Amino acid sequence: MIKREKYLNQIREFYDTDLIKIITGIRRCGKSIILEQIKNEIKEKSDNILYLNFEDKKIISNIYNADLLIDYIEIHRKKGKCYIFLDEIQMVDGWAEAVKTLRLHNNSVFITGSNSKLLSKEFTKELSGRYVSFRIRPLVYKEIVEYAKELKIDVSITDYLIWGGFPKRFEFNSLDAQIKYLSDLEDTIVFNDLISRYNIKKIELFKSLIRFITESNSRIISAKSIQEYAKNSFENCSINTIIKYISYLEEAYIIEKIRPYSTKKKSELKYYYKIYDEDVCFNSLKCMDNKYDLTHNLENIVYNELIYMGYNVNVFNDNGSEVDFLISQNGKQYYIQVAYSIVEDKTYEREFRPFKNLDNTVKKIIITNDDVDYSTSTVTHIKLKDFLKMDSLDNL
Repeated sequence: MIKREKYLNQIREFYDTDLIKIITGIRRCGKSIILEQIKNEIKEKSDNILYLNFEDKKIISNIYNADLLIDYIEIHRKKGKCYIFLDEIQMVDGWAEAVKTLRLHNNSVFITGSNSKLLSKEFTKELSGRYVSFRIRPLVYKEIVEYAKELKIDVSITDYLIWGGFPKRFEFNSLDAQIKYLSDLEDTIVFNDLISRYNIKKIELFKSLIRFITESNSRIISAKSIQEYAKNSFENCSINTIIKYISYLEEAYIIEKIRPYSTKKKSELKYYYKIYDEDVCFNSLKCMDNKYDLTHNLENIVYNELIYMGYNVNVFNDNGSEVDFLISQNGKQYYIQVAYSIVEDKTYEREFRPFKNLDNTVKKIIITNDDVDYSTSTVTHIKLKDFLKMDSLDNL
């Protein structure tokens, strides 16, 4: 597996601190690999290392609470600074108390988890000032190209737009095997984990709503619109239930929702948001007869890439004229529109129209899959194949 230097570079300066290093992200995005890569780097200077993977039933059945974890570490650690790696720590009852204690006794503690409750208010209050957190995501295209070279395969941009960046899928030779892997992964992290973790009783309702939400990537959505959808098949579905289900998806890093930014504060307060899937495969797995939703997946991919680059991302709405993204970083802002193609006149006009009344002091960008350059005097066109190679928009 490639070294994910973008993340490792952020974590390295904390290797020897007593701060708890929290590495979070959706299941199978590569957290354990990064943990292994950190461990290998530390091995170059120390052999005082302990590693526990709590997805291993043999381990969790013997070390299932804070006291047992602390006792195990005390028995097995060597003298001097010990580097402790705890994979999927959320499986341990009272894990926060355990790591809070361990950090006080000359230990450098690294933990991973697939649930954002690792960073919920109850734990961040307990760990206040004692932790640093790092969010890991599935591979972006630059990483996929690097990994593909290692595996001696080719991965096209279209493949990325349809099947996304979960690292393990690239190890399978056939598309059928990849789809099987992704389908089983979805069943595990979207359905089985959440149904079990939250003891969901209305399973069919839950599954139906989750399918609808993950298929609605790159779209404006609200709890009320989801309720209207559910009424077609299920009589009893409250707004509170829908809000709760959406929060479960967020906690498991399956979706992100971003609220619109508007020049009018009333618009900011409206209860609606745009949904983005953590990986576009969650949309594509539901498509029939190879009719993949490339238009919305492309916007979702651009969102994921912008987040990877480190931008703060909002939807921008100006009196009903929506721009896909208003992004910012280090005092710089950019308006961004995303379209699969603007070859047709109607599409060209529709995509450029929202830019017309916007402040020209903010850079305006349109990203499409076209090979022709459609830049104007006020709008910069970036071809998707070029955007996916970029580390930043600063040099435009």
